[in-house]
Amino acid sequence: MRRRIGIFVLIVQSILCLIHFFLYATWTFFRDEAGTQDHLILQLAIAVLSVSFVAASLLAYRYSNLFVRIYYTISAMWLGFVNFGFLAACASWIIYGGLRIFGLHADRPLLAASFLGLAILATIYGIVNAYWIRVKKITVKLPNLPESWRGRVAAQVSDLHLGHIQNLEFVRRTIAKLTRLKPDAVFITGDLFDGLAVDIDRVSKPWTEVAAPLGTYFITGNHEEFSDRTKYLNPLRRSGVRVLDNEKIIVDGLQIVGVHDADTRSAARFRSLLDRAALDRHRASILLVHEPRHLNLAEQAGISLQLSGHTHRGQFFPFTRIVARIYKQYAYGLHTFGQLMVYTTCGTGTWGPPMRVGTYPEIVLIRFE
Repeated sequence: MRRRIGIFVLIVQSILCLIHFFLYATWTFFRDEAGTQDHLILQLAIAVLSVSFVAASLLAYRYSNLFVRIYYTISAMWLGFVNFGFLAACASWIIYGGLRIFGLHADRPLLAASFLGLAILATIYGIVNAYWIRVKKITVKLPNLPESWRGRVAAQVSDLHLGHIQNLEFVRRTIAKLTRLKPDAVFITGDLFDGLAVDIDRVSKPWTEVAAPLGTYFITGNHEEFSDRTKYLNPLRRSGVRVLDNEKIIVDGLQIVGVHDADTRSAARFRSLLDRAALDRHRASILLVHEPRHLNLAEQAGISLQLSGHTHRGQFFPFTRIVARIYKQYAYGLHTFGQLMVYTTCGTGTWGPPMRVGTYPEIVLIRFE
């Protein structure tokens, strides 16, 4: 396991180094000539910044203090800017090459500065946009829905990634918004925690304030599976959250099934858990799973509605396009798979760079009819 993690870290760091070298080469080519000292300062800054996020992540996995939180937040913001800076650098080379092909003069400093300015604006917008949680309202009509559930509303939250960036203030703000919405039930579909060092009891305690009359329910995402999941589950239980531990419960006639993320990765394991749930196909059912995978198995088991997260809808370009290609229409929104209805939320928080461009953070209100 450690070997695989080490190889993954090495690959990520190598990619980041190459991107930072490309940014440095682009900037030095397009800007006016500068002295040797300026080049040395820029080289040193780029070298330090190229390893900042990986170094911050390794520290954040083991430590939780003010210095680590600030360092991790700054490095994550820088990583987001690097994404847009890379796109800006590519655009600069494309425009410059096009002008040269047609024999036109290119003002290199102006060209680079213009695209750099757009990258900075995109970064600022992304940070502000990620802070502003929206409410997405959907209506579902489930066959054989108990009469007691008609007209009721459930809230889905997912992917808060509580840790060094989203922390106590963020979860309090999310719960305050939930309180104002007054849902009958709350479904948390994984990645409530980021998997980094955090005071779990402290950020779990605010869930005691959620007054959903039919309960609050939770299943793990992949980030809770980075280590022993029980260190997250027990504080949540103490805060009044019902952990669905690969089980089915019946709430006022509605079947609710929850499967932890690690137990959905194997199709055989996932199928066995759905079989063990022994669903009544003459009653409506909801399945909570973190990632919208193995939809055919959920449909075969007779699930009426699956609620998932994980994708973040890509958070920002170009990852929005990559995620759309991987998950297709199930990357976000309400869709059907045969007789199965699937809603995949883009999440309430962020992972890595605390920014969203082309997506937004949401709490989903599901009205049953």
